[in-house]
This record gives sequence, structure tokens and C-alpha cells, in this order.
Amino acid sequence: MDGIYLHRNWGGKFENVVILVAIAVNEDGYREVLGAAEGMKEDKSSWVSFFQWLRGRGLDGVKLIVGDKCLGMLEAVGEVFPEAKYQRCTVHFYRNVFSVTPRSKVKLVAKMLKAVHAQESKKAAREKAKAVVEELRSMKLKEAAKEVEDGIEETLTYCDFPSEHWTRIRTNNVIERLNREIRRRTRVVGSFPDGNSALMLVCARLRHVAGTQWGNKKYMNMKHLEAALEDASIAG
Repeated sequence: MDGIYLHRNWGGKFENVVILVAIAVNEDGYREVLGAAEGMKEDKSSWVSFFQWLRGRGLDGVKLIVGDKCLGMLEAVGEVFPEAKYQRCTVHFYRNVFSVTPRSKVKLVAKMLKAVHAQESKKAAREKAKAVVEELRSMKLKEAAKEVEDGIEETLTYCDFPSEHWTRIRTNNVIERLNREIRRRTRVVGSFPDGNSALMLVCARLRHVAGTQWGNKKYMNMKHLEAALEDASIAG
């Protein structure tokens, strides 16, 4: 899930318009675009409306939702898809930590954070994260330490799923690549006369990309998830 910000000319004034986009990996392991809709901003009401629209179109059985730290989206997920788990994109999490880290220390901190997500279990990752927090404090990077301490748990949800899928589901890079393609095309337009015209162009690009190798190449082997769910059912 993500929101793409574009510009529109509204009554002679330039305003932002956000296009909410959802993609998924289906039960066969292929990526597909679930839908896109205009939202005034990435607030709870916009996300709730978007999620309800997707659910009304038949979206069901959602196991995991991956996105950045958008409070509106988080609240909407809990309301519309209470059965789904939330994974905070690790790349966006790193950027949040880097924003309160001196430039001279960013490479070192990046190495420390990557070590957390390189662990082989959630327990080991939590222990490594605690060590990282202590090390950041010893380096006098109190703000960075707080960012890690407060946000690390949301970035470890992927550990609840098959390890074969971890690198695919701990970031929303898959949708970021789509966003770059959309921005490449919309940059030529500049500003749109209204939100609907922006939505139409975004949808046209999404349809184009979905018809390429992006949508035709298997992205994940879902047998691993099926086996994990079956084991969980038996254990329960």
C-alpha cells in the first residue's frame, strides 16, 4: 500500500492530490494491481474508504499489509482488515532513523540496522536491536536510539512468515518501483486539471506495467505459506 502525491490546478491554485495504490501477491504467487483511487490526503478516512472499496470488490484473505509509517493507514488496517498483520517497510524505517543521525554516522548506523534484519529469528532480531539501541546511546545518538527502540517491533512482522519470503515482504520496494514509473510519466504532465485526470493516467500506467513481465513472472512460491498455515492450523 502506498500513496502517490501529484499536483493539480484547482481554481487557479496548485494543490496536492494523492492517489492511493494497492498491489498484492495472489494465491498463485503473482503480483497484481488491486486498485487505485483518489484521496484528499493519506488520512484515516481516505484509507478506510479505499480499503472498504477494495473489500467490496471481493478482496479477502489478507494476511499481511506492508507500508510505511502512515498513522492513517495503520488505523484503517485495524478497522477494515483486523485479521491482517502489519509490516513497516524496513527501508522507510532506516530513512526515519537516518533523519536524526549525523551524516558522518549514517553508514555505520545503516550497517547496524541491517544486522538486526539479518538475524535468523524474531527473538534474535529483538536481542540484536536491544544491543544496537545501547550502542547508539553510547555514541551519543539518543534520537536515533529512540527511533530504533520505538519502531523496531513493527519492522519484524515478516519473521512470522516463511523465511523464504522474508526479503520479499519486509519492504514495499515492489510498489516503489511502480511509483517511480508513474512519476516518470506524470512529470511530463506537470499539474493536472483535477484529481480524476490524475487518477486516469495513473491507472493507465498501472495497467501497462501489470501486462509486462512485472505481472507475468512468478514473484513468490506460495507453497511455503500454505505449508506454514497448515502447520499452524494443526498446532491450533
